[in-house]
Amino acid sequence: MSKFFQQVKSIANFADHVDITGTIEGIKKSIDFKGPNVWILAFAVIVASVGLNVNSTPVIIGAMLISPLMGPIIGTGLAVGINDSMLLKRALKNLGIMVLISILASTLFFAISPLSLDEPTELLARTRPTIYDVFIAFFGGLAGIVEGSRKEKGTVIAGVAIATALMPPLCTAGYGIANLNIAYFAGAIYLFFINSLFIALATFIIVRYLRFPLVKFEDPVKQRRVRRMISIVTVLMILPSVYTGVIVIRENTFNVSAKQFVNENKTIDNSYIYDYKINHTGRSSTLELSIAGEQLKEGQRERLYSSLEKFGIGRNHLVIKENATIDPLDEGGVVKSIFERNDLEIQKREEMLRQMEAELNAIKSREIPYRQIAEEILAQHPGLTFFSIARGASINLSDFNSSDKIMVMAKWKEPISESELKKLEQWLAVRLGEKSVIIIQVE
Repeated sequence: MSKFFQQVKSIANFADHVDITGTIEGIKKSIDFKGPNVWILAFAVIVASVGLNVNSTPVIIGAMLISPLMGPIIGTGLAVGINDSMLLKRALKNLGIMVLISILASTLFFAISPLSLDEPTELLARTRPTIYDVFIAFFGGLAGIVEGSRKEKGTVIAGVAIATALMPPLCTAGYGIANLNIAYFAGAIYLFFINSLFIALATFIIVRYLRFPLVKFEDPVKQRRVRRMISIVTVLMILPSVYTGVIVIRENTFNVSAKQFVNENKTIDNSYIYDYKINHTGRSSTLELSIAGEQLKEGQRERLYSSLEKFGIGRNHLVIKENATIDPLDEGGVVKSIFERNDLEIQKREEMLRQMEAELNAIKSREIPYRQIAEEILAQHPGLTFFSIARGASINLSDFNSSDKIMVMAKWKEPISESELKKLEQWLAVRLGEKSVIIIQVE
């Protein structure tokens, strides 16, 4: 077992492939935002904004590949990891400038863009972080810093830039400002904050794990002050990431449970849910149901609450809106509710038809080809004068258990022997695919 663990350790170890000095210098160079990086960022912002505006995933991916945003974020994690306060200030300053320019450029683009989408799915995808975004940012950040610290560089950084998707949220924030949509702006900035925080945290962890050399100062007092400041920044970086991760997990769990609850309770007797909305505000999450049809009775409400609690959501998180569903001015809601109700009725009828069809096929499969069987037996025994066949059951009177049987009554001009009768029973059992066939010879 010890040998096995040694082998696993040898395979998983990457410390021997790390160029610490080259990594630090490379990250420091990627932090600075000047010269070509300014233009590259501007072009990437426009490309990403166009991609979001026309719902084009390939264009957005291209923008993420050419964006230089990763440098300052990884630089922040490195600075915290090696206790370099000057590098930390530099990284945060350049990151702030990059974010500001990105938002300004995207805001300008969306303000003058003539395109308007009814369903901007790519934009919407950047306004509501999920637990997957946390995982992608953290593990993408781990892959990025491990790749960046290798002696032989590969193409992992390009993949990390695509996976962590730093540019689209900033462009979406610009869209929110240009269209005065606070929800888009807040959601997009929140997503960018999550991505940046977990990439920096992943970088910090790997830098500490690989034991990058810490920055030392000649003045012990200054060194203690810097370390204290770095420790505070580290705590401030880790605590929000943990809090954010918990919040995202909680909201994601609530979303999944709420959708399952709605799908299970689409109809409530003569009422039905035609629309729902999930709201997350601070630590509280609510599910708002829009119900059409008859006014809910107390018993029906209790059934909804009981079903809700089954999915782990308290009744105080449910908001039922019935007055909005019967508003005669809400034509869109009325039409939508009619179509939803019709769809539910059609689904029920289709399910009923499928069940009836399955039962009918089962009955047909058990039908006996009476005439064909009679002709085949007559061909084997030409003296047959009477033939009757039916499906029945044999009842055990001790326990009243039943077993299926095929019962045959037959008469010949000259009675056949018991051996021939037995052979005929065996043949008929094989012919009909039945286990038990009884032939009674009528005198």
